[in-house]
Amino acid sequence: MSRPADPAGRVRAAAAQLQLELTDEQFGQLLAYVQLIGKWNKVYNLTAVRPNEMLAQHLFDSLAVIGPLRWQTGGRAVRLLDVGSGAGLPGAVIAICCPEVQVDCVDTVGKKAAFVQQAAAELRLPNLRGVHDRVENLAGPYDVVSSRAFASLPDFVAWSGGALAEGGIWLAMKGKHPEPEIAELPPEAEVFHVEPLSVPELSAERCIVWMRKRPRAQTGTGPASP
Repeated sequence: MSRPADPAGRVRAAAAQLQLELTDEQFGQLLAYVQLIGKWNKVYNLTAVRPNEMLAQHLFDSLAVIGPLRWQTGGRAVRLLDVGSGAGLPGAVIAICCPEVQVDCVDTVGKKAAFVQQAAAELRLPNLRGVHDRVENLAGPYDVVSSRAFASLPDFVAWSGGALAEGGIWLAMKGKHPEPEIAELPPEAEVFHVEPLSVPELSAERCIVWMRKRPRAQTGTGPASP
């Protein structure tokens, strides 16, 4: 079956493939968000992805984490920190699709944090905030700390560990299964699941590496196998 040609049709088809039930308002916000990235990108270079590839490589890639995130959190109202968020990927998409999640998108580049703030205002997302800072400076606590193509897993958990709440979880979006990075995790962190993702319109490998802090009594052992 051929895919819809119009952006709205493609977004609805992607949501259906991912079994996401979204309102008309949320579909409108997703489309407006992508258009806003395109508008700002002309001046601020938020992303190197070409406009015709933005839906699949940015929006659909981020939409693919919504179902797994809801399953891991049980649909509860949680605080999420998206690290190295850039234009708000996946943080802004999570904020649109999950109104119960309070999302802070942190980036060391001021113009990117400012874009997220502007997107929150224009799309009327009170649960979204752009933060211009280094993740090491944020105390949290956050129930979920996420990243998408941000850094190696060891660096990600080392830099963001202070922001993660006790009992919280890390959500790391990766391409192929990152076995070498998992092997290098510090003893304080453990992988409890590596979840393959199927991204609409993308054939490339994607996965989520779910991690948590290892109980202190067990920190003398090596990293857990997924």
